[in-house]
Amino acid sequence: MRGNCQDASSLLPFYRSIYQKIHDRAILLGLSMVLFSVMMYFLLGITVLRSYSDSVWTDEASCTVVNATITWYENCSYSCGAECWRSSSYPCLQVYVSLNSSEKVVRLLHNEETQDSNPECFYIPKCYKDYAATLAMLQNISERLRSQSRVQCFVDPTDRMKNAILTQIHGRVAVFHSLFWPTCTLIGGTILIAMVKLTQYLSIMCERLSHIKR
Repeated sequence: MRGNCQDASSLLPFYRSIYQKIHDRAILLGLSMVLFSVMMYFLLGITVLRSYSDSVWTDEASCTVVNATITWYENCSYSCGAECWRSSSYPCLQVYVSLNSSEKVVRLLHNEETQDSNPECFYIPKCYKDYAATLAMLQNISERLRSQSRVQCFVDPTDRMKNAILTQIHGRVAVFHSLFWPTCTLIGGTILIAMVKLTQYLSIMCERLSHIKR
């Protein structure tokens, strides 16, 4: 019996070292998860959240398509290799809608970037050499808009921007999905660190109680 007790006591430091390594790795994993979530919050803050907060088109509205026609052609340039650019053009599709079945008619744009690129056209396609393909794509968009007649759109509640947009680059749903996983990672890392610290505290308390009983 004494031999068995001596063997167990000799293995105790070994088990303690393994136990300490497991705790250290768990703490490291928890800190890594917290650090990763903080970095993700920072990146999302300067991209998704900034774009969402800067957008003035925040109110949803019902837009009835009044007119969707290709009016003129805009010049553009496309890359043909290293330091090589050639001229082409794309059709300018103009779409007008009435807001919430009222008599107020405004121009409809694809998203916030269209306002910065060319607020006269609904959609700014990528510049291609093949003009016919671009024309066919915009004609298809025009037909789909006219066939739907009524679409959901977004407007500026302050009326500072007179145009409406069809889609938000980063809407509320996109912001929620962007913040969901970093938040889960932050909560998981915090819980992991708290559990390890609690386990260490309980282990110390158990050792102290065992010494008192002896």
